[in-house]
Amino acid sequence: MKPLFTLLSLLAFITFSGCGSSGGNGNRHYFTSGSRQADQRADQRMARSEQLSGQGNNDKPADASLYQRLGSNDGLHKLVDDWVTRLLADPRVNFTRKGIYTGWIDRKPAYWNPTPENVATLKQHMAEFLALATGGPSVYHGKPIQQAHAGMKITNAEFDAAIGDLKATLDKFQVANQDQKDLLSIVESTRVQIVEKR
Repeated sequence: MKPLFTLLSLLAFITFSGCGSSGGNGNRHYFTSGSRQADQRADQRMARSEQLSGQGNNDKPADASLYQRLGSNDGLHKLVDDWVTRLLADPRVNFTRKGIYTGWIDRKPAYWNPTPENVATLKQHMAEFLALATGGPSVYHGKPIQQAHAGMKITNAEFDAAIGDLKATLDKFQVANQDQKDLLSIVESTRVQIVEKR
């Protein structure tokens, strides 16, 4: 019963948050680094780099899903592996939630222990979620997003830093500009489920 509830919760979240969309809407106004100017410079640099190297989506079918354009399962696992490594090393994100406590009366540390097993499980769940949200296999073994982050007291600034780390990962792997925008839009749509402290 619990796996069915988890799947239904995830599907409801994706349906209502727009994660299943193609992300091609040019009216999305989110920042990946916290600065519109920095994002514009990054877009220009990426477009110029794609032009000079002949990269882009020219080698992918026009109807390919974002999942396929990102390299399917292997590509997403590479992106997630690099992104999680950045998140764990970035003090602005405070990924382990050190110094954060849950509850008012019965205060408990929100600390997350980054053991190799915990990190591997996290990466698997993140890759599954991103695969599902980008048009790949509908297999997800993690908790619903809001439930998984409940009590962590994640701030907008911490979420912005995590988005910036994802942007750096996408740049490292030279992901095409539009594919970056599409993926960043999906991740940005989870902000309302993750951020508790505005």
